[in-house]
Amino acid sequence: MSREKPKRTTLPPVQENIDKLEKAINEGNSYGSQQMYKSISARYVSAQRYSEALDLLHSGACLQLKHGQVTCGAELAVLFVETLVKGKIPYDEDILDRVRKIYKVFPQIPLPSNLGVDDDVQELTEALGAAKTRVEGCSSFLRAAIKWSAEFGAHRNGDPELHVMLAEYIYSESPELCYPGEGDMAIARAVLLYLSMGNLRDANCLMDELKEQVASQELNFPQSDLIQFISCLLLTLETEALPLFNILRVNFTSSIDREPAFNALLDDIAEKFYGVKRRNPLEGMFGELFKMT
Repeated sequence: MSREKPKRTTLPPVQENIDKLEKAINEGNSYGSQQMYKSISARYVSAQRYSEALDLLHSGACLQLKHGQVTCGAELAVLFVETLVKGKIPYDEDILDRVRKIYKVFPQIPLPSNLGVDDDVQELTEALGAAKTRVEGCSSFLRAAIKWSAEFGAHRNGDPELHVMLAEYIYSESPELCYPGEGDMAIARAVLLYLSMGNLRDANCLMDELKEQVASQELNFPQSDLIQFISCLLLTLETEALPLFNILRVNFTSSIDREPAFNALLDDIAEKFYGVKRRNPLEGMFGELFKMT
């Protein structure tokens, strides 16, 4: 007895789904729509209808972000890039323009500066949490886009414009800008992020651009031991001087330790520029245990 072949599901034109989900979001059903965007786009991808999946995800990401749903919008934005990779979509100006459009609708809300001790704690906590969500969401999207662009036709380090977007967003939305004297943390994070990807050129460009922006606004560029470390690091990475790199890390330990993530980024930088393999932290632990046996 022969078995019947399973019927293939016929997918409707993507615009029907775009219109339906747009209506749902406009009516306030962001969460339910999010699940539909993910499941419907997965069906288009499964059918290798990548163009329609991209149209759906692009529309959803922009719409969620416009409605202030940063977590939902960022998730769809990352899925948009993942679909580019799955479909092996080549880097070109049209796709780059779609990435730009998503980036432009990410909320960019200036954080209050020089907050005093009398400011409402709950209000400040909420502002910091929202800023962190925006930075993490946009960073995840742009990092994925940079990786895609490098793999599918752009510069080997990724499209330079995407790097600029990433740096500007990290700096402009960084929670550290809420606190007096903490702007150097935002600058260091953006520069180290570039360097951790092996991109010395754009790290230098970022520093120059920030200095120009600060000067144009008649403000003082942050001066601190951390900024001094970043400046020395940029010069050191122009050379093959691994010993000098290590000396810098030791001499500026107190500044680097202000942010736990900085040491991990510096380990990535050592590997990218000097071929230093990252040590498995378990090796030291087990080595000590074996000595005790």
